[in-house]
Amino acid sequence: MSDLTKLTISQALTGLKNKEFTSVELTQEYLKNMEKGRKYNAYVLETPGEALKSAELSDMHYQNGTARKLEGIPLGIKDLFCTKNIRSTACSHILQNFVPPYESTVTQKLLDEGASFLGKLNMDEFAMGGSNENSCFGAAINPWSKDVALTAGGSSGGSAAAVAANMCAGATGTDTGGSIRQPAAFCGICGLKPTYGRCSRWGIMAFASSLDQAGPMTKDVKDCALMFEVMAGFDKKDSTSANTPVPDISGVLGHSIKGLKIGIPAEYRPDGLNEEITTFWDNAAQMLESRGAEIVPISLLHTKYALPVYYIIAPAEASSNLARYDGIRYGLRVNGSKLDDLYINTRTEGFGAEVKRRIMIGTYVLSAGYYDAYYVKAQKVRRLIKQDFEKAFTKCDLILAPTTPSSAFALGDKHMKENPINMYLNDVFTVSVNLAGLPALSLPIGVGKDGLPLGMQLIGKPFDEETIFKAAYGLEQDVNFKRNV
Repeated sequence: MSDLTKLTISQALTGLKNKEFTSVELTQEYLKNMEKGRKYNAYVLETPGEALKSAELSDMHYQNGTARKLEGIPLGIKDLFCTKNIRSTACSHILQNFVPPYESTVTQKLLDEGASFLGKLNMDEFAMGGSNENSCFGAAINPWSKDVALTAGGSSGGSAAAVAANMCAGATGTDTGGSIRQPAAFCGICGLKPTYGRCSRWGIMAFASSLDQAGPMTKDVKDCALMFEVMAGFDKKDSTSANTPVPDISGVLGHSIKGLKIGIPAEYRPDGLNEEITTFWDNAAQMLESRGAEIVPISLLHTKYALPVYYIIAPAEASSNLARYDGIRYGLRVNGSKLDDLYINTRTEGFGAEVKRRIMIGTYVLSAGYYDAYYVKAQKVRRLIKQDFEKAFTKCDLILAPTTPSSAFALGDKHMKENPINMYLNDVFTVSVNLAGLPALSLPIGVGKDGLPLGMQLIGKPFDEETIFKAAYGLEQDVNFKRNV
């Protein structure tokens, strides 16, 4: 039997249907790889017993001819998703022993379609970070690392590392400002940030409620489509869920993109942009053009304000959302002589440095005297950023841009450690998509001179993931990226 863990989800489904191997055999191969790959610190909790039980049930479904869409596919779940009777911590000390009595809507949808869960994946604490170094379990390590340990990206670093190292067939991630797309680019995999409201947020621990969105992280574009079709859909338990039908994405893969207009934003190409990134960007545009697409210049005038706007709005919403972790109802409790002391002691010990930093920033911008000057003004500029995209989409169908300004950097990078703003700059190409609520997919575009993967993203109109997938699939065929980990 060849290495089953190198199969894509679609290939594994074909093999299972043709009875070339069983779900139990597939799961066992992934469990072996998880053991070999513990050096990457991708998993913070492994659930082999539950995965094998689920695989046995899947084999019965195949025998009975009742196989579902993802029957027998072993997945990894980001630790931000609540999983019933399985510890869910958001990689924070404050939730170190929290075991939810309920399942998040997205993970329940995956279970309902026959997927199994291999365990919970590492991430930056409460999804706050771009390197996975803010996890209370330590950083996930990029499987592309050689002499120096590299970041797997953040916040969904464990998800990206696990998929890249063949320790799960696919994984869930969340994207608040690039947390699916950036780690996907760093680890040479695909990651989709769907339209805001497309996937339910119910049962996902909130960071910034107007920005958070769940999405799939997979080995290729087709797998991304398969997972997205299952994860997406209306949920009455989520007031921000959109009651919009989910299209048959798999049916459009391979269709012609002739006549599609691809926008290239001038503001995403500032002086000093990495020359190698620019070359790959131009090559990607030429590949799409050779398939019949038309390349058009566009302008996103307020791009320069995206990072400051994001780092006002996201911390403000975080400070509100994280107020619930007070040591009273669940999670860590550090007692004090009076109630205020209990709150202070619990939150001081429970939260890491980056989470505290964002809570303080958020509380400050929401405080009396500063609310109008910062938060309200940021919301007004957010609207202008959204209007830029609306105007651009009158001229084009998709926008092509780099996912990150560089390849993966070393863990413990002094430049990043000394000034948190340097870390925030990694989000320069991604945050505006979240501010505007748009869908975007990152896929590997090649390997740079340093031997590390680079990613390119396709940004689409609201609820038009279909067009993104159509173009991404064609681009993927032309790039023919080879994963070598």
